[in-house]
Amino acid sequence: MSPYIPILGVLFFSAALLGVMVLASLFVGPKRYNKSKYMPYECGIDPTPRAAGGGRFPVKYYITAMMFLVFDIEIAFLYPWVVAFDQLSLFAIFAMIAFLLLLCIAYFYEYKRGGMEWD
Repeated sequence: MSPYIPILGVLFFSAALLGVMVLASLFVGPKRYNKSKYMPYECGIDPTPRAAGGGRFPVKYYITAMMFLVFDIEIAFLYPWVVAFDQLSLFAIFAMIAFLLLLCIAYFYEYKRGGMEWD
């Protein structure tokens, strides 16, 4: 139990500091409430009315998000592979080539859907 005492001490100190900061902000912070603070903010213009389902996002948003995920997954798997490249077997190299080919399929799909065309 003794190796965990410093960790518990830091956790207790962090929780206490968090509580003090939250309470201090309630007492010290400004209390000037008005109608404009409670209105939604959309880039400095008045919000537009939305459809019953909450409106639709453009497809471009989803394509960009999917492209981010593909890049993110690629980096998450490629970085450890590159670090240990000289220690890998031939099977691991072929497995990574297969993985990169699958990513090329995702990139090709993005390209066909227009995800790489920035307007």
